[in-house]
Amino acid sequence: MPETPVFHMRIKPMLLASLGYTAATFPWAVLWHAALFKDAYTAFGYFEGEPNFALGFLTVVIQGAVLSFLYPFVRLSGSPLARGLKYAALMGVFFWTCHVPAFIAKQQVARPVDFALLETGYLIVQFGVYGALVGLVYARFAAPGNSRPVR
Repeated sequence: MPETPVFHMRIKPMLLASLGYTAATFPWAVLWHAALFKDAYTAFGYFEGEPNFALGFLTVVIQGAVLSFLYPFVRLSGSPLARGLKYAALMGVFFWTCHVPAFIAKQQVARPVDFALLETGYLIVQFGVYGALVGLVYARFAAPGNSRPVR
């Protein structure tokens, strides 16, 4: 596919940031939830039977695409890295509210405070890595003379 300005300035950074989110998040999620803290998450009632890794992967791909698509529409100040981290903090807090308290509200969670703390640590790393990545990827494809990506 020939590189057109639209592809290079709009689609390519979204695809790269989405790929980066997926490549960073999915292995991190598996390592955190199914290896490092598997016993804790089992005790929390997080898993009922074996996790569905294929559906988990698809979920991460969709999250990465949506988050990376929305990034250029959120105007934040600072360096590319700072903008990416601010965006990730904003999206991470939103994701946290949809994920952590919602899970505790929907199920009887053994040790809900422990679950919230453990999952919060996981999400801080996940969104910290993504924030750095999305800021730097979009900065790489900003219009010449402009530090912000073209919409």
